[in-house]
Amino acid sequence: MIVKSLELEHFRNYKSLTVDFERGANIIYGNNAQGKTNILEAIYLSGTTKSHKGSKDRDVIQFGHEESHIRIFIEKQEKQFQIDIHLKKNRSKGIAVNQIPIQKASELFGILNIVFFSPEDLNIIKNGPFERRHFMDIELCQLDKVYLYNLTKYNRILNQRNKLLKDIYYHPDLKDTLSVWDMQLIDYGKKIIKRRGEFITMLNEIVSDIHYGITGGKEKLLLSYVPNIKEDLYEQELKRVCEKDLKYGQTSVGPHRDDMFFFVHGIDIRKFGSQGQQRTAALSLKLSEIELVKKITKEIPVLLLDDVLSELDSSRQNYLLDHINHTQTMITCTGLDEFIHKRFHMNRVFKVIAGEIFCESSCHSAG
Repeated sequence: MIVKSLELEHFRNYKSLTVDFERGANIIYGNNAQGKTNILEAIYLSGTTKSHKGSKDRDVIQFGHEESHIRIFIEKQEKQFQIDIHLKKNRSKGIAVNQIPIQKASELFGILNIVFFSPEDLNIIKNGPFERRHFMDIELCQLDKVYLYNLTKYNRILNQRNKLLKDIYYHPDLKDTLSVWDMQLIDYGKKIIKRRGEFITMLNEIVSDIHYGITGGKEKLLLSYVPNIKEDLYEQELKRVCEKDLKYGQTSVGPHRDDMFFFVHGIDIRKFGSQGQQRTAALSLKLSEIELVKKITKEIPVLLLDDVLSELDSSRQNYLLDHINHTQTMITCTGLDEFIHKRFHMNRVFKVIAGEIFCESSCHSAG
């Protein structure tokens, strides 16, 4: 799987951009705040319908304009795909695959599998549980359309239940309708819990060996999925906390409060690990994502590295660069020194200056 080219119009600080990528390592460098990450954001959005930053559609449209366009060309299993995304300030985005409009995000997920790695991901272990849930969800949604469907349904029902909990405060007679939402929440919630557990089991089969390699055989990493509620106790627990939920106007139990832990030799490194251990575990996690996508889809995902190398020490840099040789990778950075010193093969090199991109190796692109 490779991204062949990307076209942008009025996206972030790009008025117009056309860029062709190579199969191997594509280095995008330049000073900060020039637009390097915006290119990765557009690619990520093309595969997932959302910004990796959580930005709303209107926020990625170039200042002074009402609309933005992204067009991306992909080669996958000797087939060609064109994804068009039309972003609008005051309306829902329009998406087309091979020039045929689609109605649901589930029709887009899985065409372009992406692993995105940013400096913020190095903090996935020590930060709050939301980021760890997001990690599970974004990967599962790309790999499993049934999971995407169940998660979408669960989130919608959760929002409706929370709204009802608040409404009951003013209209107590509505309490009788709560059980209708509870049954649906439990149904979809159980499916999410089961699939997340399976996902972490599969990931554990991969991450242990990768982490062992990065640490030079010194550490073994074990991931642990920690559901907020066990499947068989879901209904019982939801009833038990009903009065509490009514008091606070929100649902207090369910997979929207799940977490995952990271253990090295039985020690919870989220609480007791060094920063180096936490960062190494995060790197292992990202590299495991690549291997998991390969295993499930038989395709190599596109890897997006957003200024990560500057955050890693030399040994971790070397391990990362050594293990992405066969992956199409878009790497943003401020300079080329780390690649030149390591004699890393750069298939294409682009320099970004104030929303314009200049190719510094044999390629054809325009800003």
